[in-house]
Amino acid sequence: MTGAPQVAARRPAAATLSRCLHALIAAVIVVALVIQLALVFMGGGGAGAPLTDGSTSVAVRLWRMFSFFTIQSNLLVLATAVILMWRPAHDGRFWRVLRLDAMLGILITGLVFAIVLAPQIHLTGWDLVASTGFHYIVPWGALAAWLFFGPRPRISWGTVAAAFLWPVLWLSYIFIQGVFTRWYPYPFLDVTTIGFGTALRNVTLVLILAAALAGILKFLDYRLPALPRAANVNRAGRH
Repeated sequence: MTGAPQVAARRPAAATLSRCLHALIAAVIVVALVIQLALVFMGGGGAGAPLTDGSTSVAVRLWRMFSFFTIQSNLLVLATAVILMWRPAHDGRFWRVLRLDAMLGILITGLVFAIVLAPQIHLTGWDLVASTGFHYIVPWGALAAWLFFGPRPRISWGTVAAAFLWPVLWLSYIFIQGVFTRWYPYPFLDVTTIGFGTALRNVTLVLILAAALAGILKFLDYRLPALPRAANVNRAGRH
């Protein structure tokens, strides 16, 4: 007869640990963002492509910084981490899409950087510090937080479909603005250097990776322990 009280006792502890881990993730993102912003104002560049050619204004450098998929995915993780600090078992239709977007975006950020970009660049100083936060600590910290604390279940096929709207819009924006600016945030998307066909092939590979990750996350979403879990979590969305 001691099983139920033990489970009940574990849930507050799990919620506390979830809050602490998400607070740490949020802190890392904020520190990395502050460093990156300071580098932008001092004329620095980005990890994947330069933010400046030596003559661009601060406004243009800021626009380019926030055009990076890395920055946008980290901002999504920051938003979800702050919410989970407040309510570890948070739920809602929009929340489910936001949370999955954050997870897919940050995992793609970590994997693509480690596999494709890291071997091509050699960062030092504060660039390296910011990049380590954005590309290593946050992606794998966010994955660990999701694996251990969820919250779940939260992912349906409808959620997966809706979550792909943001990356598709981002890709469309990058290619459209590139026609006018000839600037691309990442070398594997740089149409001016590698051609549109190669860039499109690279995009297709990344989208296939995203689809595989979404399938894995959905599979695990209903099979891993749902802690912390509110008493009224609705599983009706499962299918």
